[in-house]
Amino acid sequence: MITTTAPSKTAKRDKSEQQIPPLANGDHLTRAEFERRYMAQPHLKKAELIEGVVYMPSPVRLDKHSKPHSRIILFLGSYVAATPGTDFGDNATVRLDRENEVQPDAFLRILETAGGQSRATADDYLEGSPELIVEVAASSVAYDLHEKLRVYRRNGVQEYLALLAYEQETRWFQLVEGEYVLLSPDDQGIIRSQVFPGLHFHPHSFWADNLAGMLQVLQSGIATPEHQAFVASLKVPK
Repeated sequence: MITTTAPSKTAKRDKSEQQIPPLANGDHLTRAEFERRYMAQPHLKKAELIEGVVYMPSPVRLDKHSKPHSRIILFLGSYVAATPGTDFGDNATVRLDRENEVQPDAFLRILETAGGQSRATADDYLEGSPELIVEVAASSVAYDLHEKLRVYRRNGVQEYLALLAYEQETRWFQLVEGEYVLLSPDDQGIIRSQVFPGLHFHPHSFWADNLAGMLQVLQSGIATPEHQAFVASLKVPK
């Protein structure tokens, strides 16, 4: 008599996992299928779904991405340290809508408990639009300034900062009546956020890698009455 052994639960699970197709650049997927494939490939560090299309960035260069990325994180973190009711993140997954799940270089948001428009989910992602998103883009031809910009605008991201590494150019957009308009530097070369009072950015110091100068301008913004009034207005739980 020939006997057979039923496949173990582990074998069934392994076979099921092997049947999940790999995530590939250019795939057209729903958000649910994108997440299923992404989670099945833990070695992947970054992938995004933009208008239903998968984007997988190239390896990260030091001067053209890593350094400006680290500097903007320092900038945002310094602001959050002085502004209760706000928070920032680095490369977190953000679920915007059914066809868009992004992983921005950085974001700054008002906490949901303080009246913000985004929220942490039960499975530890961010859902909804952070008030400010920052992307370090290779150049003006990158998808950050085209497909992503349209997605952020449509989903109500109030401000969008694009840092163009090759051109060393700063584009800070504000959402006004459903359209993005560029914020212009003042006479001192400072860009002042309209959503986060006191968030003052000096592009020249940033691109010159003058961290002390960049933070000095920010601290001057944090010391303004506008910032103090903003902190007082946030609905921070006691």
